[in-house]
This record gives sequence, C-alpha cells and structure tokens, in this order.
Amino acid sequence: MSSSPKVWLAPAKINLFLHINSKRKDGYHNLQTLFQLLDYHDELQFTVTDQGIINRTSGNENIAPECDLIIRAAELLQKNTKTHLGCDVSIVKRIPAGAGLGGGSSDAATTLVALNHLWKTDLSLQKLTALGLELGADVPVFINAQSAWAEGVGEILSPVNTPNNYFLVVFVNQHTSTSEIFSHKALTMSPMIGKISDFSELTNTHNDCLQAAIEQTEEIGLALEELNNCSNLIGKARMSGTGSSVFAEFSTKKNALAALEKMPKKWMSFTAQAINTSPILKWAVAKR
Repeated sequence: MSSSPKVWLAPAKINLFLHINSKRKDGYHNLQTLFQLLDYHDELQFTVTDQGIINRTSGNENIAPECDLIIRAAELLQKNTKTHLGCDVSIVKRIPAGAGLGGGSSDAATTLVALNHLWKTDLSLQKLTALGLELGADVPVFINAQSAWAEGVGEILSPVNTPNNYFLVVFVNQHTSTSEIFSHKALTMSPMIGKISDFSELTNTHNDCLQAAIEQTEEIGLALEELNNCSNLIGKARMSGTGSSVFAEFSTKKNALAALEKMPKKWMSFTAQAINTSPILKWAVAKR
C-alpha cells in the first residue's frame, strides 16, 4: 500500500560572510557566518510505502545511492525511529552540486522534516537537528528553516531577519574541495566577534576561504570581477561558503535581472530573492 505522492521544497543558501575562527581538536573549524536562505529550490517528491524500503525513483542518477544524502537521511530517520515504513523518493535538482549553495544539505534536511511528518515519527526539532548534524554541518540550519547567524561548526544558530533583497548567483561550473580549502596555506583566520541579532551591525563581510578558493579555482576570481562591474549592486560581490559560487546583492529584481543578462553564458547564473523562513515548515506545500 502506498500513499499519494507529496512534494516538498529544499531551498538554497548563501553565506553573506564566512569567518574561520580556529581549528578544533577534532579537525573541524570553529566559524561564524550568516546563512541567507533563497527562494531557489530543489523539488523532492515522497510516496510513503509500507515495505520499509527507501527507493530513489528518479534524480541524482550521477550519485551512488549510498552517497546520496537524501537516501542517507531517510535511512538515518528510519533507523532512529524504528519505523516499518519506507518511501519512494524522486528529486528535480536545480541547485548545482558542489557549488557552496547547500543543495545536498538542504535535500537531507527536507527529507528528515518531510518523512518525520509523513511517517508520523514525531521527533522533536531538537532531535531532528541532532540527526541532521550527523549528515553535515550545514544540515541544521535547513532543518530549523530560518536564515540564521551561526557559530561552532555551523550548528549553533540564532535566527535573523534580513532584507528581502535580490541576489544574482553565479556558479562557475567547477567544484572546489572543502577539505583542500581548509588545509590551504592561503586560508585566513578572523578573531571571534560578538553575536548579532541584526545583520546590519556586521561590517566585516569578507570570506576567509576566498583567496584559497581562487588559488584552487581561478574562475572564481573572474566571476567576482564580472559581478563587481555590474550596476546598482549593494556593496561588493562575495563568495558563498568555500565556493565555487559567487553572488552580488541588489535592492530590486529589475537590477538583478539586468545584471544577469550581462553574465557570460559559460557559467550557470540565476537570480533569487532572500527569504527568512524556509518553505519546508509550511505543510501546505506538501499538498500540491
């Protein structure tokens, strides 16, 4: 017996800044960042089954099932709740993989939240967040479903409300290696700064991974130059996460679209608006 399919969205994110504060004994790094959610989504469809099997029916064909964060998230929830239910899952992938936009982490978070609801396993947000952290440091912000100031490895979150500005995001179609970035000689460190509740209080918007990323992937620097030559952008163009996507901020959709028209076609570029709340907590989307 199968249920009718339900559709859920998994939003992209950008890092409005990224400060690396220190290296931890466990090999990870303490950081401070601001995760900005965007209205640009992957689309996941779940059909609950009673056979206990997690089956990917379409999408992510280039990823082995055992490496797919969607499958891993579903199996992790299944294991921790001991549910006998399974699901068929498909994905329409729009967020490019390995672009620093959180696509895989967002897909995993949406899977945990959606199946917790559809399987009626009723784990608390705190427990879901703990499971998400097992899958990746960026997963908790998507489970908590709000743009947020983040510390630790990215799991200590304070929700923020940012202006609903527009962003032009450019992915240079090359993947950067996060592990190589964090071990690169050009990685910089920033001292800890105080917590913020309002992004406007923060004036240091640099990304400590930027120079290391440019030395690994030269196209990042070229894309930043292109964006900084655009008209009407707010501040300077920046890089998201450890790369390789870069972005520029605009106050209007018209200005963002005008800048999009000037981007070289060899790169994947798109516009999106900032959102402060993710659609994954709005159950109505599951009924489409």
